[in-house]
Amino acid sequence: MPQPDPAPDQFAQHHLNQALHQAQAALLRASPNPRVGCVLVNPQGQRIGQGSTQQAGGPHAEVMALRDAQAGGQATEGATAYVTLEPCCHQGRTGPCTEALLGAGIARVVAAVADPNPLVAGQGLARLRAAGLAVALASESADPALQAWAAAARELNIGFFSRMQRHTPWVRLKVAASLDGVTALPNGQSQWITGEAARADGHAWRARACAVLTGIGTVLHDQPRLDVRGVDTPRQPMLVIVDSALQTPPDAPLFAPRRPVLVYAAAPQPARQAALEHSGATVVYLPGAAARGGTSPKVDLAAMMRDLAARGVNELHVEAGHKLNGSLLRAGLVDELLVYLAPKWLGVGTGMSDFGPLAQLADGLALNFSSVEMVGQDVRLLARVAGRDVF
Repeated sequence: MPQPDPAPDQFAQHHLNQALHQAQAALLRASPNPRVGCVLVNPQGQRIGQGSTQQAGGPHAEVMALRDAQAGGQATEGATAYVTLEPCCHQGRTGPCTEALLGAGIARVVAAVADPNPLVAGQGLARLRAAGLAVALASESADPALQAWAAAARELNIGFFSRMQRHTPWVRLKVAASLDGVTALPNGQSQWITGEAARADGHAWRARACAVLTGIGTVLHDQPRLDVRGVDTPRQPMLVIVDSALQTPPDAPLFAPRRPVLVYAAAPQPARQAALEHSGATVVYLPGAAARGGTSPKVDLAAMMRDLAARGVNELHVEAGHKLNGSLLRAGLVDELLVYLAPKWLGVGTGMSDFGPLAQLADGLALNFSSVEMVGQDVRLLARVAGRDVF
């Protein structure tokens, strides 16, 4: 007979916090899988194992926690597993975590949130309940501490939830500007408006993304690498370029780092495509309508987002110029703004985005500030498009 689900007062806050800490340890490596942490606690309330999701194809958090307990000579019979996401119940590149927990004699599972993957979506918890385990889902609890734990676990995987439920990545647009919103002088000079600390922080945000997106204007003008530097990361995010006419130079600096490069174009250019593919890029044609005031077709940005999701991109980090920024914002494809403001006033120059003009204030894009922090001498603003995280 299945055991009754445990009451909220049986949960230990420090075990929940440690499970979330384990999930955060997977921030830079788990993609495209979710970032998950697991803590095992014996019937006496002692922590006997913990672990987090490894790189794709490697063990999930539950298996790592079980291995940790085994390595420490700890018995797992009757233990409780605190896990930040519902255990999977399907065979993928690894076996089902539900079966690993059952095989280890786990008696109780406390999950923060249900897995949005249609291959799981409650079936993992159902499998555990059917096998007689006591199961609790924190997101369904009335306990504020459990609700906060569930919200933090979901937030850590906002891109995974977006990809599974909306079939698009979570799009975070990064901008560095002066206090009056200038990103470059009229002569194009932009390095460096913000300070070293802000630039280092920007690399950390790149590192957590599955892919970094830029436009052909940035590629040609700045000749960037757009890789992660100064951050200890096990992988480089994929680089994505919006390049309608395939103008990306095959010898551009961006090809130096070893990582996948994906170029979206609007019209076939066989010779240019062959040259880019020789440099290691993958070219995808997604023609859309012409840009405002133009006649040449542009990349269908909405279709590009769907294609990126199909390729396993959870979080997309945008570092582009004002034209592409404006196109993404006008199309409603941006979820979050990551803005660094320097204590400088530059006057005339390039703005953050080619957005508008608007006829009335009510037509503006509504945002909610998530955080406002000092990073060195600069201010970092994180602002979310209003209502965008409800899915």
